[in-house]
Amino acid sequence: MSIAHGIRTVGVLGAGQMGTGIALVSALRAKVPVLLYDQSQDQVKKGLAFAEKLLEKDISKGRIKSEEAKEARDRITPVDPSLGLKGFRDAGMVIEAVSENLALKQKIFSTLAAELSPDAILASNTSSISITKIAASVIPQGASAASEEGKKSAGRVVGLHFFNPVPVMKLVELISALQTTPEVLDRARSFAVACGKEVTTSNDVPGFVSNALLMPFINEAIMCLEKGTATRDDIDTTLKLGMNHPMGPLQLGLSSFLLLTSSLDEY
Repeated sequence: MSIAHGIRTVGVLGAGQMGTGIALVSALRAKVPVLLYDQSQDQVKKGLAFAEKLLEKDISKGRIKSEEAKEARDRITPVDPSLGLKGFRDAGMVIEAVSENLALKQKIFSTLAAELSPDAILASNTSSISITKIAASVIPQGASAASEEGKKSAGRVVGLHFFNPVPVMKLVELISALQTTPEVLDRARSFAVACGKEVTTSNDVPGFVSNALLMPFINEAIMCLEKGTATRDDIDTTLKLGMNHPMGPLQLGLSSFLLLTSSLDEY
């Protein structure tokens, strides 16, 4: 049977909340085998336990059958720690979900480009870092960005920004680097749809659409609190009840900060 995205196996790099969530929807919704890797084997164990907990909750709520949960579990395979990134060699796409550090991501993508098939898609789950800068890091040493080799290598890099918690949030933000090919964009979009997500597209600008809008919004709320315009609770309640937001900006900002500082997605 033909699959629109053409991805037979997906690799997920990072077994924290985001990486585990991406692995789970890939296995449960897109129904593709998943290779899961994290430098910390303890984190891999925690991630798999977290996925198990989510599956059990879905069973108890009647969202899925126990057979579906077992099939999803069986599709996720931890990468042998001795292999490292070489364990992704059979993947048709790797989704990176490590901490927000450009130098770290560039190092990872450069290694992935050398280890994986030239046709494998290299995707980043970054919420703000330039996909174009990440794509430039995969160009082979000695090749220019304008050469056919440089264009082909960088053209397979794309941004796939899932939202936390991944199994619950319905959106994926698709970001094209300047180098990303239309085919890679189409395949990445098809894969996100197969994971049960709605897909929006953003140009490669700081923060993309989501955080380019969200960060000023939270900052304005913080300044209102700082100036004494209103209390914390009144600021959040105004947005929740007056604008029908599910969460106030200060509560949202705190939640985002706690997620960042407890970063479970370290490579």
